[in-house]
Amino acid sequence: MRFDVITLFPELFEPFLKVGVTRRAYESRQVDVRLWPLREHALDNYRRVDDRPYGGGPGMVMLVQPLERALAAVHAQRSAEGQGAPAPLIHFSPTGRRLDQALVQELAQSEGAVLLCGRYEGVDQRFLDRHVTMEVSLGDFVLSGGELPALALLDAVTRLQEGVLNDAASHQQDSFSDGLLDCPHYSRPELLELDGQALPVPGVLLSGHHADIARWRREQSLALTWRRRPDLIAAARAKGLLSRADEKHLAALVGAKSELQ
Repeated sequence: MRFDVITLFPELFEPFLKVGVTRRAYESRQVDVRLWPLREHALDNYRRVDDRPYGGGPGMVMLVQPLERALAAVHAQRSAEGQGAPAPLIHFSPTGRRLDQALVQELAQSEGAVLLCGRYEGVDQRFLDRHVTMEVSLGDFVLSGGELPALALLDAVTRLQEGVLNDAASHQQDSFSDGLLDCPHYSRPELLELDGQALPVPGVLLSGHHADIARWRREQSLALTWRRRPDLIAAARAKGLLSRADEKHLAALVGAKSELQ
């Protein structure tokens, strides 16, 4: 799997590729990340990659020509290394599809992509129209550039690769993997005393009964999702991801809330 990142700030990526549980995947090139500094593809003495927008207005617009040269260099290197068909180009933009676990899982099973990290007011639309396969957003807010979304995508995709996590089941229990939010987790000590409060670990987690523990975790996941993201409950129901036991527990939650009101 290979990701080529076109960016004005490659230095933002370099520390990220050397730390954490995903580090080995980058060092071994299991997930091969290549950085393409955009200013290296600007031909004038000022290494200009942006200019004022036609029609006026605030901010600057990233120019087509340096982007075209950078992308051509990416494709040439990929072709020389036997990569085959041109990789899809992902552009990070507030107007794009929201990054979610379903998209992460889809990309994790692919051969990778070219990631375009925009800056300033945006990228000249003519380049986007010619080359972009997909636009991706982290959410309904605006960042200074596409580097942070690119880092988020790389981390999310890399941790799903075989052998990256110490326990292969870890990502299967993540939030959103089964359509729901993850359940709470606890570790030592068994009884935590803070500010005069005794805070024990839920007894079921100490019972050793795996079926009871699995049931408790599922019910906690359902309850948390129902309280915080009811839209995910509706989506899971529509996809047939909820069992009869799930629906029974949700009905109990609704009933308990009605009684309190």
